[in-house]
Amino acid sequence: MICAHPNFTTVHQVMKTPLFRFFLIISLSMTGCLATPTHPTPTATSTLTPTLTETLTSTMVWFPPTATTTPFLTFTPPPPTPDQRPGIGEILFRDDFSDPTVWSLAASNNTSAAFGNHELTIAISSPKMYLFSLRAEPLLDDFYAEITASPTLCRGLDEYGLLLRVSTAADYYRFSISCDGQVRMDRLAGGQASSPQPWMPGALVPVGAPSNSRLAIWAVGKEMRFFINDQYQFSVRDPLLTRGTIGVFARSAGDSAVTVSFSELIVYTVIK
Repeated sequence: MICAHPNFTTVHQVMKTPLFRFFLIISLSMTGCLATPTHPTPTATSTLTPTLTETLTSTMVWFPPTATTTPFLTFTPPPPTPDQRPGIGEILFRDDFSDPTVWSLAASNNTSAAFGNHELTIAISSPKMYLFSLRAEPLLDDFYAEITASPTLCRGLDEYGLLLRVSTAADYYRFSISCDGQVRMDRLAGGQASSPQPWMPGALVPVGAPSNSRLAIWAVGKEMRFFINDQYQFSVRDPLLTRGTIGVFARSAGDSAVTVSFSELIVYTVIK
């Protein structure tokens, strides 16, 4: 038997060819080489950031306890119609503020309610003070009243306005105008204050001082309607206080002085 011996030169040449090296690499990778371990790519996780919620803490205020207001949009109620002030009759009385004996007046180092040239002026020089002046007569139940209010020192939530159906110093309604153009109606009953109509934006209410406004109240039975410069503001129905006198007031809400003058009061009968 003839044995064939390999040609080592030929084998050596084959091993040097690129094709042989390619198959050698493939063979090694399949038999003896381990794949490099791979690590999972970290994925981004969303972190929840707590949302800060502003908490409004209601502060009890001494005059009167009402909700703290926030900036408001301009509000214009519908214009008055004859039905909003029905039955206005003859003039019951007219007050040109020439007789100081029919009004309660006061004077101190910090406040005063005094007569001037056909006007009653309330002046407050200390922070957060309230002063009113009442007319002694007549007692009114159903009526329509108008008065001119003229603040000369006034800003922000400083306020002024009319008192109606005053039976005692602790029982009355209060129609308020703030110096930033808001309106409201409070009730003081037995010395306890509440707001049947909280602060709301007024219709065409002048802001700041000096200014002039004609305030008006139509009161019949338990219904009261409020006007400023002939613009209807709001209505309140409340049966608690039905009769009393009329008055005016001013209050300083902050540290600045407040001065408001009142003039030309006219009260009419209302025919039901």
